[in-house]
Amino acid sequence: MAVYTEVSDEELRAFLGAYDLGEVLTFKGIAEGVENSNFLLGTRSGNYVLTLYEKRVHREDLPFFLGLMEHLASRGIACPLPVKARDGAVLHDLRGRPAAVITFLEGLWPRRVHPFHCQELGAQLARLHLAGGDFALKRPNALSVGSWRPLYESCDGRADQVCEGLAAGLERELDRLEAEWPAGLPEGVIHADLFPDNVFFRDEKLTGLIDFYFACNDCFAYDLAICMNAWCFEPDGAFNATKARHLLNSYRGQRPVGPEELAALPILARGAAMRFLLTRLYDWLNCPAGALVTPKDPLEYWHKLRFHQGVRGPGAYGLT
Repeated sequence: MAVYTEVSDEELRAFLGAYDLGEVLTFKGIAEGVENSNFLLGTRSGNYVLTLYEKRVHREDLPFFLGLMEHLASRGIACPLPVKARDGAVLHDLRGRPAAVITFLEGLWPRRVHPFHCQELGAQLARLHLAGGDFALKRPNALSVGSWRPLYESCDGRADQVCEGLAAGLERELDRLEAEWPAGLPEGVIHADLFPDNVFFRDEKLTGLIDFYFACNDCFAYDLAICMNAWCFEPDGAFNATKARHLLNSYRGQRPVGPEELAALPILARGAAMRFLLTRLYDWLNCPAGALVTPKDPLEYWHKLRFHQGVRGPGAYGLT
């Protein structure tokens, strides 16, 4: 979440005139995240998030994202819901961008991850994968292995501005990932961006998932690898195998994980690290001047990638 596009009071009133949300009481930008312009909206009827979609979110993908939230909620997954205007539509335009009002989800995301967070996450991730099984729409993963080299090349050879030797290291890793990326693993709808700031808790219980704007159809184990990268490293960069065991074992309590999925985890974890390294690298090098946004450090994922490069099997993650 971030603010790239400001919305005036007059524009907000005109936009909300299509909804039955009541008088606007509060309206302020949300600075966290990097993809869309997000605003916390408080009205007489409750709290909402107003999102203007920009950057990597394409208009043609929005029916998938918004429909998926409605589908998952109907299957018992706690997630925000798009709000329909009086014309029945959930998507309108504001400041020349597609925009939607989404219900506000209560809870706090964990600033410090504990094993119980990983345990709750694993079970909920498996439930999400199962709940998406009968979702009618399909969306390929636009940020999978085939997109990584073009994304790297869009950085115009500036990777070494961030860290000397980064460019050569990324090129070698891209060669390896393109040659060894697994195929034929069990797949379906995945979240693809389930970082701690997209998961809400109350005390030790998970209360909801947000930010479905990278959701797509891909292999389930890749979603696990993304979560392992995001949740199982300590602030000093050390990998925490206890957190990984809690994540996977809780997941397996809801959905079996086959031996081929376990065997693929090291290369999938490398790919997940590469995906977030490259998008962070691009954002770091191309942050718009004056944007209310905090670019995330790409080198965090360079260090994670280098850890995974030394892994020879799932046992190194504490998994069997």
